[in-house]
Amino acid sequence: MTAAALPNVPTVDIAGVGFGPANLALAIALQESDEPITMAFHERQASFGWHTGMLIEGATMQVSFLKDLATMRNPGSRYTFLAYLHAHGRMPAFINSKMLYPYRIEFHDYLGWSAAQFDTHVAYDSTVVGVRPVQGTEGHVDLLEITTQGADGSRHVQRARNVVLGTGTAPNLPPDVTPSARIRHSSQLLAGDLATPRHGRYLVVGAGQSAAECADYLHRTHGDAAVHTVHSRYGYSVADDSPFANGIFDPAAVDDFYQAPEQTKDALLAYHGNTNYAVVDLDLSQELYRRVYLEEVQGRPRLHVHRVSRVRSCTETADGVEVEVESLVTGEVTRLVVDGVVYATGYRPVDHLPLLGDLADECKKDESGGLYVDRDYRVRTSDALRCGIYLHGAGTEGSHGLSAGLLSNTAVRAGEIATSILRQT
Repeated sequence: MTAAALPNVPTVDIAGVGFGPANLALAIALQESDEPITMAFHERQASFGWHTGMLIEGATMQVSFLKDLATMRNPGSRYTFLAYLHAHGRMPAFINSKMLYPYRIEFHDYLGWSAAQFDTHVAYDSTVVGVRPVQGTEGHVDLLEITTQGADGSRHVQRARNVVLGTGTAPNLPPDVTPSARIRHSSQLLAGDLATPRHGRYLVVGAGQSAAECADYLHRTHGDAAVHTVHSRYGYSVADDSPFANGIFDPAAVDDFYQAPEQTKDALLAYHGNTNYAVVDLDLSQELYRRVYLEEVQGRPRLHVHRVSRVRSCTETADGVEVEVESLVTGEVTRLVVDGVVYATGYRPVDHLPLLGDLADECKKDESGGLYVDRDYRVRTSDALRCGIYLHGAGTEGSHGLSAGLLSNTAVRAGEIATSILRQT
């Protein structure tokens, strides 16, 4: 394709794929740079939403409110969580609550409040289906062409000098599990009732924070139903949120991690995985344990823990789900018929190579076959590509550390990407 092939196609400096917290923070950083730069973002959802299926009433964030979209980069920003509180007249009440970790539903409202201020830059119901090079003079590529598809099936084309991939992660389900109204990933917990209760029994698979919250929610909101939890370990392990360990999420730790040898990177991921992965807040773990104990004392157990076990089979029937839970110690199988199954089995990074199409051949790959990302989150490419391709999120954990896919470093990371783009624009 030549640069003159589609002369009326709109061109922007930056096109963002996805408009979750990562690209929202980038939009804020770009706006606050005061540089004359044009940007456009494409989001497949019909409106802004962040983990809406887990906005359980009373659930709190696992990061400080200071790790919002802007504070760590610019405390004076008008997009901080404190600015949001002030705009809504809740600053004194929030201070009096002495909360460091706000309610998740309130933090989501803050994110939506921030996102609404960029509505003119965002196309919702817009799925990016392809990114390809626009051939320029002397064989160089200075522009990328982004093809999007709307909810009505219509296709649109836009060009950009830089593309930022911020698509987040995808729900991870076992390969033999097909989601349905009765079987779902934890990200869809609140997406309608699991099913009409017939058997008075639910099952939750997983041992992390989401699994514990799902078990807690079902146990509280279905007062007569039993809730079975399945763990490959001995139960819920507690998250390490101690001050020294939390240093792994500091901005400076990204520099340390990026320049460390591979052996050290692997060791750091192993040492500090329990700050975030498959672990539960201490208060919730203790609360669930006490419920199990109290129900045993009362002789009316409703919350059941299947320790060191796995789901051997999960088969949906006309009126429920037949589940086989196998003990990994004895091999004994417990058969249950439940009204619904929730798999709190985490998330996986999105593979961006199919989206990039022919561009993927111009991108450098790391040892695992993924995109090679420089310290400024720019994908390293051949010399023929002068345009920028940036990646932020879980796809950079192997190069940038544990904070790559988390909110902890979102503001600083967005600032680094903005600086890199502005430096080369």
